[in-house]
Amino acid sequence: GQHVGFKTFVDAILTSLARKIELPNMEMFVNLGDWPLVSKHAKDLFPLFSWCGSTSSLDIVMPTYDITESSLEAMGRVSLDMLSVQGNIDIPWEKKEPKAFWRGRDSSPERLKLIEIARSHPDLFNCSMTNFFFYRDQEHIYGPKEKHISFFKFFDYKYQLCLDGTVAAYRLPYLLAGDGLVLKQDSEYYEHFYGSLIPWQHYVPVKRDLSDLVERVRWARNHDQEARDIVSAAQQLARSSLLPQDIFCYHTVLLKEWSKRLVEEPQLRRGMEEVPQIKSEHCKCSGRSDLNAEAHDEL
Repeated sequence: GQHVGFKTFVDAILTSLARKIELPNMEMFVNLGDWPLVSKHAKDLFPLFSWCGSTSSLDIVMPTYDITESSLEAMGRVSLDMLSVQGNIDIPWEKKEPKAFWRGRDSSPERLKLIEIARSHPDLFNCSMTNFFFYRDQEHIYGPKEKHISFFKFFDYKYQLCLDGTVAAYRLPYLLAGDGLVLKQDSEYYEHFYGSLIPWQHYVPVKRDLSDLVERVRWARNHDQEARDIVSAAQQLARSSLLPQDIFCYHTVLLKEWSKRLVEEPQLRRGMEEVPQIKSEHCKCSGRSDLNAEAHDEL
């Protein structure tokens, strides 16, 4: 289907876990799109794993493909992960620019609204679109597009905006880990860890229509120490819950608990495809730990 490429993310975490632990025998269905699909009002409920949940759905939420991939490839081929974002921010708080920063594409009406607000308050905001897809006919209004910049450069600014895209903005874990105050839009969507988030402790809440956004930025400017305390609490949450080992553990517990609820033995069905384990060129799997010098542990 249209999301076939995303199955590689599921294959990657399952094969990685299978190399580390004994996974239970189980069957599961995974939604490869962004939107949760199991409506609370559906007549027949279906157990479906998704990367994002919502207040109007009952999908079983697992860590997003984004943070899962960055956990699998931490310090590897991906340019951003929960470890690197903590080690590549050089500007101390006192020297950061006291503005709210945002870059992203046009994937929600509120993001367009943000551009209007930013233009009306250039002393408080640095916000621009990097791509137009959903509202291409309005690029002449909300453009021009800005070039992409390194995520690490986001934290040259004190305040980081987190607005929904098509669903929850999957950048939130990295914003929490970085050295910036997160101002997060109220949302019906959530990721697997949102239950641990507390407004005014880990982030500053902003109304969904952004009507209080300017007020929130001004509050942050006038309450610098309180803002720094929120940043510290957010970083601690990220370090205790969102590092690669936490993502592996979450998947492990989730799958083991899921397997306990199955009432029928999983079966090898017609049309299923085998996903082979990767073969390492660096590891001699002979019960010894003599790894090639180029090898590195996933964990």
